[in-house]
Amino acid sequence: MSETDLSALLKRPFFFCGIGGSGMLPLACILRGRGAAIAGSDRSFDQGRSPEKFAWIERQGITLFPQDGSGVTSGEQILVASAAIEDSVPEVRRAKELGCERMSRAELLSALFNGADRSIAIGGTSGKSTVTGMTGWVLTQAGRDPTIMNGAVMKNFRSDDALFASARVGGARETGGSFVSEVDESDGSIALYRPSVAVLLNVTLDHKGMDELRVLFGDYLAASQMAVVNADDAEALALAGRAGAAITYGIDAADARIGVAAGSIREEASGISATVLDRAERREAQLVLQVPGRHNLSNALAALGAAMAVGVDFDVAVKALGGFTGLARRFDIVGTSESGITVIDDFGHNPDKVRATLRTLRAHPGRVIAFFQPHGYGPIRQMGRELAQVLAEELEDEDRVILCDPAYFGGTVDRSIGGADLARWIAEAGKPAEHFAAREDGGKHIAGIARPGDRIVVMGARDDTLSTFARAILDRLD
Repeated sequence: MSETDLSALLKRPFFFCGIGGSGMLPLACILRGRGAAIAGSDRSFDQGRSPEKFAWIERQGITLFPQDGSGVTSGEQILVASAAIEDSVPEVRRAKELGCERMSRAELLSALFNGADRSIAIGGTSGKSTVTGMTGWVLTQAGRDPTIMNGAVMKNFRSDDALFASARVGGARETGGSFVSEVDESDGSIALYRPSVAVLLNVTLDHKGMDELRVLFGDYLAASQMAVVNADDAEALALAGRAGAAITYGIDAADARIGVAAGSIREEASGISATVLDRAERREAQLVLQVPGRHNLSNALAALGAAMAVGVDFDVAVKALGGFTGLARRFDIVGTSESGITVIDDFGHNPDKVRATLRTLRAHPGRVIAFFQPHGYGPIRQMGRELAQVLAEELEDEDRVILCDPAYFGGTVDRSIGGADLARWIAEAGKPAEHFAAREDGGKHIAGIARPGDRIVVMGARDDTLSTFARAILDRLD
């Protein structure tokens, strides 16, 4: 899309179907920040879920409508809706009647992203949101004033006026400037992006099979001007040759350009530190992160590489990373009860993310009570047995696993395989698991079995109310 076409696009009114979603909301906020007229609807808004979020959306100058088609009023409007939205949804029917143009979230985002002077894409099956937040924070601290598109609330940018800061609108003109965004492989839309810098964190089983992922991520690197690739991940490293030029990083890979000095890693419950190296320039600096776990150290190396690829000084980037305070629902400590039980809210939902969270917890003393809400019925079919294996492998005998039925907000989906099946697979893998159809019953059970020193981690995706659920467990403990 040319600069002229993009400028004309931004003058059109937009209607977002499912505007409260983690992918839709930040995109709507970026467009609103660039002066576009935005309206939207959401099933959760109609159901009265997350009222504080929708009240905040309205305060941004975005008009909300019931999901009954009443907000689609003109053929000039562009309907923004995912491919998964059924034709039976009233907004879709009304848009067809009026002849409205329809765009997917990825089509709209890629038009904005590809129009930027410097575009940094964060790809991979795990860690995208954290690295997007880290990279955006580094560029902001370095004075680059980036636009940031994230799938999670970035604590560094949250304020009373930006309670749901999953996006940041840079001060650049309509097109141009720096744009940092996570890009999604789950629907194949990663193929739409033409990044200046393409970061590849890992290639592991998630929504698609490995053969398809290798093609998608390989083409993604080939479409970039520069790649930043995780040398610790064999699948990612094997694709590095698809890029014209690449910066490699890794904790364990001795030949990666950006690495960690042997024996320098120090892990704590609330953070991790290490001496990081730029081997090409023979430089080193002390990195002290406020987020815990080796996976976050790896994430920081990825962000460091991305920032250096667009000209940010090594020392400036390392210092900025020390000020990164994390994302909502990414190992987010809700609080500790008077009896010494800590509750953690976490986005872990695929095997790789769940493993990283559990390993971070197991690196420190105390029993783990892992509560897991599957983020859909389809994902249980795709990765349920791998998830079961991870939960069985990473938890010790005294730890507990509690499950509920998958998140479901309506629509047509095969619900023949659910939480009870996942519990059975975990047991078959060697770790007993308890299943409660209703999430609230699982929460009551957790409060009844928790004891001083326990860490309760609430894991799952696609459901904002999991944070409320985690807070309710802590309140029950107190």
